[in-house]
Amino acid sequence: MYFPESSESNFSFPGSTSSLPMFFDDNDDPGDAPHSPDPPSLYQSSPAPSSSHGSTSSPVSSPLNAPSSSATSGSASSHPAPRQFDRITKGVPPVRYQDYVAHGVSNYLVPTRYKQAQGDPLWEAAMQTEFDALHANQTWTVVDRPPPSVPVIGNRWVYALKMFPDGSIERHRARVVALGYTQEYGIDYGETFAPVAKMTTVRTLIAVAAQKNWPLFQMDVKNAFLHGDLEEVIYMERLPGYNVGKPGQVCLLHRSLYGLKQAPRAWFAKFQSTIRSMGYSQSLNDPSLFIRSTPHGLVLLLLYVDDMIISSTDSAGIQKPKDGLSSAFRIKDLGELSFFLGLEVSRNSTGILLSQRKYIGDLLDDHNFSECHPVSTPMELNLKLSSQSGAQLADGRQYRSIVGSLIYLSATRSDISYAVQIVSQFMANPTVDHLAVVHRILRYLKGTQDLGIHFPIGGPAKLSAYSDSDYAGCIDTRRSTSGWCVRFGEAFISWRCKKQDKVSKSSTEAEYRSMSEVVSELEWLHRLLKDFSVHSALPMDLFVDNMSVVRIAVNPVLDDRTKHIEVHVHYVRDLVHDGTIQLHYVRTSDQLADLLTKAFPAQRHRFLSDKLLLLDRHQFGGGC
Repeated sequence: MYFPESSESNFSFPGSTSSLPMFFDDNDDPGDAPHSPDPPSLYQSSPAPSSSHGSTSSPVSSPLNAPSSSATSGSASSHPAPRQFDRITKGVPPVRYQDYVAHGVSNYLVPTRYKQAQGDPLWEAAMQTEFDALHANQTWTVVDRPPPSVPVIGNRWVYALKMFPDGSIERHRARVVALGYTQEYGIDYGETFAPVAKMTTVRTLIAVAAQKNWPLFQMDVKNAFLHGDLEEVIYMERLPGYNVGKPGQVCLLHRSLYGLKQAPRAWFAKFQSTIRSMGYSQSLNDPSLFIRSTPHGLVLLLLYVDDMIISSTDSAGIQKPKDGLSSAFRIKDLGELSFFLGLEVSRNSTGILLSQRKYIGDLLDDHNFSECHPVSTPMELNLKLSSQSGAQLADGRQYRSIVGSLIYLSATRSDISYAVQIVSQFMANPTVDHLAVVHRILRYLKGTQDLGIHFPIGGPAKLSAYSDSDYAGCIDTRRSTSGWCVRFGEAFISWRCKKQDKVSKSSTEAEYRSMSEVVSELEWLHRLLKDFSVHSALPMDLFVDNMSVVRIAVNPVLDDRTKHIEVHVHYVRDLVHDGTIQLHYVRTSDQLADLLTKAFPAQRHRFLSDKLLLLDRHQFGGGC
């Protein structure tokens, strides 16, 4: 439901009584709602402030603004009484200010039930669009209710607003969602796993496209899950507002629906068979990547549920997958890649900038941090947290919500990876001290909202990496923290900060475990780049700041000292000996992976962030 853009919009000047939108409850009748001439009945004015003695006061007077006794006696030293407003349009701007009223998403109220959306023309149109898609896909047929022994699942309407990157509303969206939590394994569904594109694959494709100056396009499949074919027999209750058939009948599903446990798998199987019939092969390194070689080049298609990125060295051949997929599904061509999975993609002559500015803004707004004071680092220096730090929170839902958002935000912000890794360890039982650290991360994001990862144009097609560890940094378990980052040419495409799964007996062992992880990543990325027809030069350089690790990897005489880390030693050593990896010692001051293992003062933190190519969007695009 939306508010019209008129002089009666939900707008209030500072100090005036605000108005809040509301829906009628299920038992309310809109026709019986109290009439208000200015604004409509959907608005509900907040109650007037009352005095501390419980007496009522007028909407414009309170103990804080009531005239003092000296004022009433006409004393010259007193301030005049504030102007009194008694007009019913108080808080509504005059017509001459109409063009200056901002209409953001906060002016809209998304319904949560069918009765709330019923009667609103915009939501009715969205539901009708969903109905049309269901009928076009022959999603179900209406049949008699099965015997009581056969389960019948429920459903509900889910409403959402589809937003543009600038925060304006693109469209109203309504979805029919099956109540899949009532399904029983082995009866209503079997396997449920469906692959999605790895975020590292997304960054690698963008980095290669920036380096080689390939075009990037995006497409979206409308009602993707409705295309999946069901193998199980599933009955579903009829939808609210769906009057086809006799009373008591139910829907026999033929296609998958949102909410069904097997819906993602059914959709991916349908897409996989369709794209393979068009001559594409599936990558062995990422099942969501599909490749097709043409006489003029290579076409790459990366799928994340129903969103696709398409790139090609053949500008003419890029239209063929669009036409082929449009004939099989309802495809929306979104043009050049600009906004993908909450990632904002900007491109100019220097390369591509990947940021999450809008995502950060929404996160700050959702948790009332949009007006907070920023800080220069995401975590205090030398701060050590444990599971017993501070009193436990009575309700940890807000903590888990923020941390979950921060984990996804790490897709473009390596500078917060260490702090996010720390706070994510306490999701089960967060405390007030843990929440304070999360709030500091939000304050840091407030001051660095415009930062993004830069993928420069040109550069060598070579993989290299930095590896580091923080020895026994966890107070509770005394496990070490691994931190590493991988660079392709000049662009950083992969990074990770993770607590190791075992206790290390020495700093050398901790460094070796971190090296073993990044070497595995390097091998996988080397194979992935071959799918892009990019052959990374060998050997791949690995920079570490522990000289003992370098010696152990190349000197078998030291085996007696490393019996407890033998597997990691042999794995890394084999790659060093066959020329896949070349180890280099680097000073700690030049170790870029340091940012992923510990907190730093502001100057050092900023230095490492710059080295990791975190760039302000104003510097990238010239400001706005």
